[in-house]
Amino acid sequence: MVSIKEIAKLAGVSQSTASMVLNSKGDYYRISPATQQRILEAARQLGYQPNISARRLRSGGEKVLPIIALMWTLDTRAHLVGRFLKGIQQGLSELEDEYELLIVPFVDNMLSEVRSLLTGTRFNGAIIANTTEQDELFLEQSDLNVPIVLYQRRSSKYNTVSVDSFKTGQMVAEKFAERGHRRLGLVMPDVSSQAIRLRKDGFVAKARELGMELLEHHIVYEDYSELGGYTAAKQLFATGGDLPTAIFATSDQMAVGILHALHELGIRVPEQVELIGHDNESVTRFTVPSLSTVHLPVEEMAKECVKLLADMMQHKSGHKVDKLFETSIVVRETCG
Repeated sequence: MVSIKEIAKLAGVSQSTASMVLNSKGDYYRISPATQQRILEAARQLGYQPNISARRLRSGGEKVLPIIALMWTLDTRAHLVGRFLKGIQQGLSELEDEYELLIVPFVDNMLSEVRSLLTGTRFNGAIIANTTEQDELFLEQSDLNVPIVLYQRRSSKYNTVSVDSFKTGQMVAEKFAERGHRRLGLVMPDVSSQAIRLRKDGFVAKARELGMELLEHHIVYEDYSELGGYTAAKQLFATGGDLPTAIFATSDQMAVGILHALHELGIRVPEQVELIGHDNESVTRFTVPSLSTVHLPVEEMAKECVKLLADMMQHKSGHKVDKLFETSIVVRETCG
């Protein structure tokens, strides 16, 4: 087993300095980023694996279990966390071994600040959701000290659990074409998200392929919220001219706001405008009219994340896995 003494010697620092960095206290003790990086690189080269269990026993813990971290961004996408946690709970209950779950929220573009991904001092493995493109770049360029699974992201390096978001966008455009629509609108949250960008790309590509009209000013970016959807709809229908007769909102939150705005504008749904959301949140069954939406199998995907990560932590899986789930359109009143 690699010791801190060996790491300190390779990095050219004292044992106490190496210990502080490997215990995620480097910033607190004002150890320079260059020195911290040198210590982490030495630990990686020597194959250092922190003994979290021993550390917790020394601090008086009773039963020591491996720790899985769920890392989720601190933003309005957190409305999906409840469904995701339900799936994780189901996944954990189906495993032979027991695990503890640690929630580690992080700020967009700041995943690199979670030092335990590099040191492995707080948890044994991580499920990472809703990373921005900058966060994804950090992951691709880093040598992490814990196994991870990415949710709703594609990666050339890490195991992933996702849906084909490009195909989902195509599917919605095809649905509108089947309904006879020729002029479309698209409402999206103004966030850095691989999945949402791919939904847009698929929708736009299929609309153009099928000869439908999707003008640039009919693609509206707003805040990821009901208010954002409301504001987007008001903006969309203030442009005049030939207005869209069908709208794809890439989140149910925004679709709910769109419904309210259209009601205020006196635009009847679905008679004058049809609407499809995304996620299949529980609220979609209770809007008036009820909201047609794309079902995202969040709970099932969360269970798969747990299974994949547990296999990695127990060294049962040595090859890269990309698990792809299917989406489907749930037809309700806003788009028959």
